Amino acid sequence: MPEAAALTLVPTPIGNLEDITLRAIRVLGEVDTILCEDTRTSGRLLQHLDIKKPQLAYHLHNEHQQVPRLLERLAKGERMALVSDAGTPGISDPGFLLVRECLARGLAVECLPGPTAFVPALLKSGFGAERFSFEGFLPVKKGRQTRLLELARETRTLIFYESPHRIVKTLGQLAEVFGPERPASVSRELTKLFEETLTAPLGELAAALGARPAIKGEIVLVVKGAEHERTERSKYVSRADEADEPADTDDGDADDDPDA
Repeated sequence: MPEAAALTLVPTPIGNLEDITLRAIRVLGEVDTILCEDTRTSGRLLQHLDIKKPQLAYHLHNEHQQVPRLLERLAKGERMALVSDAGTPGISDPGFLLVRECLARGLAVECLPGPTAFVPALLKSGFGAERFSFEGFLPVKKGRQTRLLELARETRTLIFYESPHRIVKTLGQLAEVFGPERPASVSRELTKLFEETLTAPLGELAAALGARPAIKGEIVLVVKGAEHERTERSKYVSRADEADEPADTDDGDADDDPDA
């Protein structure tokens, strides 16, 4: 049998609790400690599963302080599971740093398969899934326009996470740089009661969502890749290239992560 992992990454449901796997339930019940992005959120899931294990907060704001202490405990034989608020830990969520340091020290790491928000959003978009690029969250401030210009010629399907309060602005920026006719798909509240997917050109999506009084729920944005014959130097890229990159005053962050 393979060596028991010191650290196991355990995906959790992104909305529907029925999406938890039998293996995930077993592992959460066997480990010594469960590392949680938010102990309140994970605590509700563990209570639903009737799992009573010590929980420890592990998130973006404390991971650099926590990693040395966790490595010491793992090296002594303690077994831990890492979960995010929803979806697979390490995808636009904390996890990479601890995994990297465990591997560097020869500590066994295991990752269970399970829910992640971008997969159903990609498949529901109807765009090509053979080749795609997961971009996570775009830069909020510095580098945002530069990143969009870099992606404008990408021929693979593009996948982004976005917050509900920024999605209209992002769609407008994408329409400006990629062109308003570029097909795109917005999925929100995946696996939940009010799940919704809208597929239309970027310009139409920006107008449709901009007309709503409010937008709620975690969002995955899928954009069809550029056509090969249009990647040389589109009029939209040329126009955006000439403009100075505006300063983005939005102070939002990735706390709205759908993984999501």
